[in-house]
Amino acid sequence: MEQTSETTAEHKLAEFGALSDASIPLMDTALHLALANHPGRSLGAYENHIVKMAYQVEARYSELVSAGADDDVETRIAAIKHIVCDQHGYSGDTDSYNDLRNADLMDVIDRRKGMPIALAIVAIELARRQKWDCHGLNFPGHFLVRLDNGSKRVIFDPFGQFRIMQAHDLRELLKSVAGKDAELSSTQYQEASNRDILLRLQNNIKFRQIEREDYAQALKTVGLMKSFAPDEHRLLLDESVLKARLSDVKGAIIAVKAYLEAMLDPKDRYEAELLLRTLETTE
Repeated sequence: MEQTSETTAEHKLAEFGALSDASIPLMDTALHLALANHPGRSLGAYENHIVKMAYQVEARYSELVSAGADDDVETRIAAIKHIVCDQHGYSGDTDSYNDLRNADLMDVIDRRKGMPIALAIVAIELARRQKWDCHGLNFPGHFLVRLDNGSKRVIFDPFGQFRIMQAHDLRELLKSVAGKDAELSSTQYQEASNRDILLRLQNNIKFRQIEREDYAQALKTVGLMKSFAPDEHRLLLDESVLKARLSDVKGAIIAVKAYLEAMLDPKDRYEAELLLRTLETTE
């Protein structure tokens, strides 16, 4: 049965939150996060769209190999790119990058536009439905995707029309976001877990809501993040700050105390202890 309400979306997200990371359905979770902000809507058409594209990627890959293309990673990327970009018209939104719709998978599918993390989710989902070994990469400032086949690994950019990223491309991208003195290191190629990807997606929304001083919606976003990542205790600190901004001092104190109970490392506790003292003086 199709899910149509905000309450049902939150219930599903809580179900996903109880799963191991490897079992979390990446696209399904992203769509339910979007559904929570589109009450009354149905996910049926969006789920069918992804299924259709997955079948088309399979067919396109077979066509390419039958026509003489090598059975390799580059051909797999070319097949996904053809379906996503050439056939369905998806592209990175460079004109209105900070538009909140660029991180909402329902809006991304409707508009065929998105930010790097959202388009990466589409690419990863289509690759994994082919049983291809595909991973998101938490590259600084610009989410990327890596497709593996045995010892061969290729990094590409769904936001940039699935451009294959060589070392000099990655170096140039890093310097554009981290400064001209930044250099590549192994930490920048770190694979993102399913929860990492979804948290980064929602953080894009949360940060933009905070920039707009829409603290109520930012708090709602944090609540959705907590539902699928219940062990991400940093969210309790975000919740406390946002509740304080909304003049809910009592709620802010409860949230920061819950954070302090969960975090034992003094480095993690310092900021929260300062916040708690400030809140207690204003209660």
